[in-house]
Amino acid sequence: MGSIFRSEEMALCQLFLSSEAAYNCISELGEIGLVQFRDLNPDVNAFQRKFVHEVRRCDEMERKLRYLEKEVEKDNLPILDTGENPEAPQPREMIDLEATFEKLENELREVNANAETLRRNALELTELKHVLQTTQLFFEEQETHSSLPLEQRDSEPNSSITQNLLPAEEGKGPVQLGFVAGVINRERMPMFERMLWRVCRGNVFVRQSEIQQPFIDPVTEDEVLKTVFIIFFQGEQLKTKVKKICEGCRATLYPCPETSQERKEMGQGVTGRLNDLTTVLTQTTDHRHRMLAGAAKHLRTWFIKVRKIKAIYHTLNMLNLDVTNKCLIAECWIPTADLARIQGALRKGTEKSGSSMQPIVNRMHTTIAPPTFHRTNKFTTGFQTLIDAYGVASYREVNPALYTTATFPFLFAVMFGDAGHGFLMMLFAGWMVLREKALIAARMSGEIWNIFFGGRYILLLMSLFSIYTGIIYNDVFSRSFNIFGSAWHIGPNANATEEILIEHGGLTLDPKYPDIYEMKPYPVGFDPMWQIAVNKIAFQNSYKMKISIIIGVFHMVFGIMVSLLNHTFFKNTVSIICEFIPQMIFLLSLFGYLSFMILFKWVAFGCGEDFPADRQSRCAPSVLIYFINMFMLKQDPVPTGCDVFMYAGQFEVQIVLLVLALICIPIMLFPKPFILRNRHRAKVATRASSEEWLEEIQGAGSSATNHGGEEEEFEFSEVFIEQTIHTIEFVLGSVSHTASYLRLWALSLAHAQLSEVLWNMVMHIGLAQSSIVGCIVLYAIFAFWAVLTISILVIMEGLSAFLHTLRLHWVEFQSKFYKGEGYAFVPLTFKHIINGEEEGEG
Repeated sequence: MGSIFRSEEMALCQLFLSSEAAYNCISELGEIGLVQFRDLNPDVNAFQRKFVHEVRRCDEMERKLRYLEKEVEKDNLPILDTGENPEAPQPREMIDLEATFEKLENELREVNANAETLRRNALELTELKHVLQTTQLFFEEQETHSSLPLEQRDSEPNSSITQNLLPAEEGKGPVQLGFVAGVINRERMPMFERMLWRVCRGNVFVRQSEIQQPFIDPVTEDEVLKTVFIIFFQGEQLKTKVKKICEGCRATLYPCPETSQERKEMGQGVTGRLNDLTTVLTQTTDHRHRMLAGAAKHLRTWFIKVRKIKAIYHTLNMLNLDVTNKCLIAECWIPTADLARIQGALRKGTEKSGSSMQPIVNRMHTTIAPPTFHRTNKFTTGFQTLIDAYGVASYREVNPALYTTATFPFLFAVMFGDAGHGFLMMLFAGWMVLREKALIAARMSGEIWNIFFGGRYILLLMSLFSIYTGIIYNDVFSRSFNIFGSAWHIGPNANATEEILIEHGGLTLDPKYPDIYEMKPYPVGFDPMWQIAVNKIAFQNSYKMKISIIIGVFHMVFGIMVSLLNHTFFKNTVSIICEFIPQMIFLLSLFGYLSFMILFKWVAFGCGEDFPADRQSRCAPSVLIYFINMFMLKQDPVPTGCDVFMYAGQFEVQIVLLVLALICIPIMLFPKPFILRNRHRAKVATRASSEEWLEEIQGAGSSATNHGGEEEEFEFSEVFIEQTIHTIEFVLGSVSHTASYLRLWALSLAHAQLSEVLWNMVMHIGLAQSSIVGCIVLYAIFAFWAVLTISILVIMEGLSAFLHTLRLHWVEFQSKFYKGEGYAFVPLTFKHIINGEEEGEG
């Protein structure tokens, strides 16, 4: 608990490591993850550091591993994850790893290149096969058509095409036409035909046939649809134009014999070659698959090893060499509680390297502000993340995360008070908590999922507190349960007759009528009879609004009390006298007294024979009016038979409290800047006298002119302005912050009313049905109601309440004591590497 309450005590240490043992020592420190190294070479370019060559080698090995990973994923092979945490390899093992990765990459690239060549050849042979088949079929159709009688030939649909294709001049035989055949992408075919028609001026004839089977592109591996075409023309000039057009439209031409027998023989040869090529391609693919399957078993381990090496050399680049080049010097932040553990890791690294020179750890004295380090577990990590999102705590400052574990879910539940909605949230949070090991192992990705899973314990506490407040509000999906029996009942009074209930559809509850109220409260929470009361909202609003003020004042007072812990720890007596005491008096004199009046009114005024005439409910004063009159030093008229004030001597007490509050303002504003200025002057005078004494002893020439660094300049105007801003912020903030806690009431009202409206407008319609069809419709209505409940009331309203709760902690609570001006402790750790994240350099 000590670390979560206040950050760990840190020490700036100097490490002296022998050159041969430095690598192993850094490796051991990375395993325990408790050392943050400082860069001792900030002015040295990254490309001029000592181990830049080793870092580049690691980058190259990572590139090769990413290439292997991409190929493994392409084959849908699982990457084996045994949870093993291999040690960082020794520097001499880098050569073996580089050779292994180089061999795998070259072999895989060669296999991929061969496979691509084979696929390209197979594609060309397949296209040629379709070209031969289509050409053969076309000429067979033409020969069949030409052998028909003239009358039957004219009746054929293609007779005009045949006559145009094979025209005969008078006294001469048919014209001999040349042709070319090939394959083109289907989407380019219309453009191809238009180009042929325009360039060749209609002197060519094109026959096409779509290939139904899609082809696989050998490079992109995408499916491509293609079309076989045959182009007939006359003369070499047109042949040249046709070939150039085919080339420009990326059409592939294939040789096609003119005789049917040659085409058949060529087709048989193509089929045989295609079968042989398919066999070789299958063997190549199997070989690639086996090679990738073997690499997938070691891929995660290789990644961890390479990234650990890279992190070690990256850290070594931050170290300095001594003048002998035999020792590396490091400066690092270390938690003092783990100093012995770190020394043990250094000894282990030295023994592993075989060095005889033991590492030296020298604790340094410094004025540099140390980093902030809070030890967290899986429960407190989520709450600490909420606080760090506002600002990392200053060194040794009280950490709000400890108190947030209780106050955050409670304030959320005040706004989200519905036991049914809280139960739904608990189911989701409980599932994540119970299945957290399996969900972590599944490595589920997604920013929204990571947010929910990281805050699973926050969600669980929020849901449990919401169930509790839902029981207090007696609100479960906007319905109430009568467990202990209601203290209200219908009596003979006019506001509770059956006719009034029928006419107005509700009951007005007033405890002054003993016929309808038994003068005993419901054991836990609200009486269920308030669910059907006409004055339900008026009663619950008054209750929740006052409770919100009381909770807010207690929360702010607690924040000021926490500031006392900071002032005491840092021995800041001036802040205790000039800030803590007047702030506490100011807040309690005004808003603490407001909370007292609310509680006193609940206790001192009521109905029944137990209360005297001047303490009956008709004499109950308005707390807000009394609070305003306190500042205006006046009193309002009251009903006959009632006391002017709530208790004896109230007017005098209010004047005293108001005067105390006003006196606290100048106390917060003026004394502290003047006290700090006097302390600074006394410190400067003391330092001057000590320097004069040294000059008398040692001589003016040998006296020290700078002890422990330059004295920080003190600017009185800046200190005074800062104190003025803090005073104004606290005085005005006390008013605005108290009013800000009314959001607890407002969001609770909004949530309850939304839930009730959804029930009455959706679920009530299904429950009102009495027929068999209505029972079936109820299923659909329930599904619709459940979707709206989860999406709007649980998710959206839950997110709204979460954000408002976050604001109450960041602004209203933490502003009383929390500065958040520190910086996080970021040690060298291999934890991120083991978890599979990219960066593991700490």
